[in-house]
Amino acid sequence: MKRLFLTLSFCLAAGPGMAGQCPADMAEIDAALAAGTSLSEADLAEVNALRAEGESLHESGDHAASVETLAKAKEMLGL
Repeated sequence: MKRLFLTLSFCLAAGPGMAGQCPADMAEIDAALAAGTSLSEADLAEVNALRAEGESLHESGDHAASVETLAKAKEMLGL
């Protein structure tokens, strides 16, 4: 029972923290795109798609998936 309580407490505490990370990640991606990149057109399209998906996930409340998706875009950009 203690494990369940601790797990639920962690999940509830982590949710709001992740919510704040999403906009920061999106802003970092936007800044990198605005500064220019040497990515191919295909890779640039994928980064833009991942960024849009991350924003959509954030807006729907799935912050863990948003952070994961935005991390893929950041990795492609070398961030």
